[in-house]
Amino acid sequence: MTKSPEMDMSIRETILDAAAAAFTRRGFAKTTMDDIAKAVGATKGLIYYHFPSKFDIYLGGYELGMNKVKQAVEPRAADSGNGLERLRLMAIAHVRNLMINPKYHHLIHQGVRDQASESMTVRQRESLMELNQLRKDYELMFRGIIEVGVADGSLREVDPALSARVLLSSLNAVDMWYREMDDQSEDKIQDMADDVVDLVIGGVQAH
Repeated sequence: MTKSPEMDMSIRETILDAAAAAFTRRGFAKTTMDDIAKAVGATKGLIYYHFPSKFDIYLGGYELGMNKVKQAVEPRAADSGNGLERLRLMAIAHVRNLMINPKYHHLIHQGVRDQASESMTVRQRESLMELNQLRKDYELMFRGIIEVGVADGSLREVDPALSARVLLSSLNAVDMWYREMDDQSEDKIQDMADDVVDLVIGGVQAH
């Protein structure tokens, strides 16, 4: 029986989920294709069928992780309200996504730090450049809303580029201490995201 595109995508995401978890536990360098295959409960042949190399799995996880957070945050940028209100909603959506998908955030940050040491093919390097641009565009989305907030007076007179970078760095630092809870509920995630954002965003709020 021929696999449907939907089944193919489901298998790919299962592999990426397992790989992201393994990279988080062991680090990219120490994780092997055998580790990923064992976590999936599949043969290495199936893994290689979908991904030519471990670095291609990393690239797939980077793309999926960025798409997940972008889909969560981008609608908040288009909400009504002043710059501060929209920035707060975006920041909360970012932290909520991090708490729901911590392994993908960890994968992205781990790879951004370590990618310079990775030997890449031309295709892989081009893919990585596109993904890095996607991450920069994501930061620019926050920068744009900060510019709106400065213009409407809801945010202090700050450097939007520096503020966006510091804000995202502070929000992303949550993945250094946050661990998924056994009793993790939507309400608990929301409350914690609200608290984190209230602490972080005070530095740019107009008083």
